[in-house]
Amino acid sequence: MLNRLTAPHEYPGKLFVVEGIDGSGKTTQLGLLAKWLSAAGHSVVVTEWNSSALVKAATKAGKKKNTLTPMTFSLLHATDFADRLLYNIIPPLKAGMIVLADRYTYTAFARDSARGVDRRWVRELYSFAVRPDLAVYFRVPIDVSTDRLLARRVKLKFYEAGLDMGWSSNAIESFRIFQGKVLDEYDRLVDEFGLSVVDATGSITEQQRVYRKLVSQHLEIKDDNDQLDDLA
Repeated sequence: MLNRLTAPHEYPGKLFVVEGIDGSGKTTQLGLLAKWLSAAGHSVVVTEWNSSALVKAATKAGKKKNTLTPMTFSLLHATDFADRLLYNIIPPLKAGMIVLADRYTYTAFARDSARGVDRRWVRELYSFAVRPDLAVYFRVPIDVSTDRLLARRVKLKFYEAGLDMGWSSNAIESFRIFQGKVLDEYDRLVDEFGLSVVDATGSITEQQRVYRKLVSQHLEIKDDNDQLDDLA
């Protein structure tokens, strides 16, 4: 069932994906990459996980009432993804553009499985997905992730902290348990789908340098890091 997700796509554009748990810094790295690619003259489109207007109202209502089961959550995210794939990802790929995805199917594989949804079922659910040209996983220990979020005074949300699973009534402890399970699932995905791993404990500059090198291998673009020192 995973023939599309395991075989190279036929479009002239490029699809680059970032993955990682909350606090891994993946969104920051993707934003820096987008600016770099645009400055090099590439047409870039950025798409984010769970951003489709199609299911936004339903998801918001379910979260507000805390009525989303793991299976319902999985189906809503799959619907969101299908809508974005059809309208926000495939069209620019057909036009030869670069699509940068802040999380992709692997987020569902990791989070849904961590919540107890059958791994094979989730993979079959997303069997229509286009295989990325490059999927980079920013790996970070759970303690580092938690410290970063708390330092930013981020309020841990109910579902992001896994409070719906009842493992702990304490948001921080629940977050550690849930995200720890997600990390285990990501380790599976690295081997299963060949995700490229970047050590997300390094400086922003160090991570961006590695990230650009990985991306440069898929594009006719010079891996020029002269301006990276300003990011430190």
